[in-house]
Amino acid sequence: MTSSSLSRETLLPRLAAHVLEHGLGSASLRPLAKAAGTSDRMLIYHFGNKQKLIAGLVEYIAGVYSAALEMALGDGRAATRKECFERILAQGKQPAMQPFMVLWWEIVAGSARGVSGYKEAAEQMMTKQLAWLETQMPEDDPDPAGGARYLMTLLEGTLMLGVVGHDRTASEGLVASGL
Repeated sequence: MTSSSLSRETLLPRLAAHVLEHGLGSASLRPLAKAAGTSDRMLIYHFGNKQKLIAGLVEYIAGVYSAALEMALGDGRAATRKECFERILAQGKQPAMQPFMVLWWEIVAGSARGVSGYKEAAEQMMTKQLAWLETQMPEDDPDPAGGARYLMTLLEGTLMLGVVGHDRTASEGLVASGL
């Protein structure tokens, strides 16, 4: 990649691919620069500093994740919250979505540990996902924002329980809740 063809828009997809494969733990400037085919100084030039680079990268990845979900779900909105939940859960379990989930949980764990920038990244990603999920609520939902929060809680818990080997716990909990 020549320096004249470098921009935030050309760098972000390469940086995202690296982070989705290796995680944020390897998101120091040199490995990121190598993955993007540039220098660490050029990354700073385009993003300002490492914190802005990571923030921009996390925002970009959240957008890619939302776009992938939206494409997979198609144009038609769900008729019920239950249908919305089931459609998103099915997509969240797809192998192509797993790198996003692993990165998300890395961010959550870093946030819980107080790692600098992780809480902000988690807040930013959750805000973006809740806004997207609100647009997926049924047309006649009386409280789309409340529904988005409710479904996000169920989705996060269900996906996490599945990863740790408790699919049955999640399934039985959903049945008990009426979903």
